[in-house]
Order: sequence, then C-alpha cells, then structure tokens
Amino acid sequence: MGTSVGGVRLSRRRLLGFGAVAVATGAAMVATSNSVSADTYGSGQLDPWEGLNTSISSDDQIRRVLAADGVFLFGDSIMVQDGNHLARRVLTLTHKPMAMHNWAGQPTEAAVDALERWKTKYGLPSRIVMAVGSNDIFKPPAFGPQVDRAMRIIGPAREVFWVNTYVCRTRESDLVQRADRRNTNWVNRQLDDAERRYPNLHVVRWAEFIATVKSTRHYVRDGVHTTVPLGQRFRDELITDALTSSRQVTGS
Repeated sequence: MGTSVGGVRLSRRRLLGFGAVAVATGAAMVATSNSVSADTYGSGQLDPWEGLNTSISSDDQIRRVLAADGVFLFGDSIMVQDGNHLARRVLTLTHKPMAMHNWAGQPTEAAVDALERWKTKYGLPSRIVMAVGSNDIFKPPAFGPQVDRAMRIIGPAREVFWVNTYVCRTRESDLVQRADRRNTNWVNRQLDDAERRYPNLHVVRWAEFIATVKSTRHYVRDGVHTTVPLGQRFRDELITDALTSSRQVTGS
C-alpha cells in the first residue's frame, strides 16, 4: 500500500531501496562532529534541551480540545516551528481542534513522559499525533522501547499517527552525515516494526516522501527542519491525509 502526496506516490519499498537516504525531520540538533570520537553511534551527543524553545497549549486549551475529542500533538523543534500551521490545517479539514506539547531538542522519552502526564491529568482524545524521533538518532536503541511505552499508555482504542524521521545534517562532515542516515534508518525500522504489532499505530511516511524528491534542500533547510512554506506544507499534508483517511475511534 502506498500514499500519494502532491501527485507523488510513496511506498515503504521505495524508502528501503534508497537505504542510506532514509532519514527524518528533527529537533534542536546541536551535537557536532567534534563529539563523534566519544560517541557510540557516530552522530554525536544530544546536548541539554530543557531550556530550548517550546510550544505548549494552555490548560484551558487542552481541556477544550479533549471535550471536543480533538487531536493531541507531541513534537520536537520541527513542530515548535510547524505546529500552529498544522493545527489550522487540521481544524479546516476535520473541524477538530488541536492541543500541542512541542519542545525543541527533546528525545522521544521526554515526549512520552509528557503524554503520560497529560493522560493522568486530562485523559486522552481518540487521535494522537507523535512527531518525535529525530533526536533519538543520538541513541537509536532507546527509541523502540519508548514507542512501546507510548502505545501502552494510549491503549488499543485510540489511533496514533507517528511521523517517521529524516535527519542528515548538512553542516556536519560526511562521516557524521553517514551516521545520521544510518541511525535514522535504525529509528524508522523500529517504528515500522511497531506498526506491524499495533493495529492502531499508523506511520506517517515523511522519510519516504523525502526519498522521492530531486533536491532535499527545497523541503528541509538544514537536513532536519522543514523549509517554509514548501516543506512545512508537504509534511503537514502527509499528517492531515493520514488523519482524515483513518477510521474514527472512541477513546476509552
């Protein structure tokens, strides 16, 4: 099965055929090639992110979204940039509001921590978008267990839309870029494995889309973050297409 965006048909095989090209959008990636020698996976170290930019809905907004059975979004720096644009598009196409918890630089573990806090405090709506994983290229084995943890928290009665990753930081050396691509593939393979195990998990295939374009720089400005408006528009279109084409479920 494939997906069509802007007239381009995407498939999982297309991505796997590109091998090292498979990668995904990111968060505040501040590791440099200078740290590679001390790093196990070759992409460097994820620097402290807790003081970086955020885009987090207010308590009142979260409660309004939940009352309307809207959409919760958990993202990294790409969604700090793109979240409001996505929320407007979701509202226009689905008539559902969105609440968001986006934090630049956060790895998936931190996003799942936020998901767990929101479930405890507010409950969860029928549909949740997870747009994290880019910062897990620095430690790929940590990603898969966090996907499983998120799915346990969310449960089988809600739908999860998880955007896969594209990371190939253009300011880094060829050595680091190769590591970024390898580690992105590692992260995305774990997400594919999870999709096969969880019927309510849907992978939004941003990496496959990037693998089809002639010049990635028109869609990702630094090998991680979307260009505005073009990359932002196509990535958000992939997400909203997934949301509008899936079945509606009722949260438990």
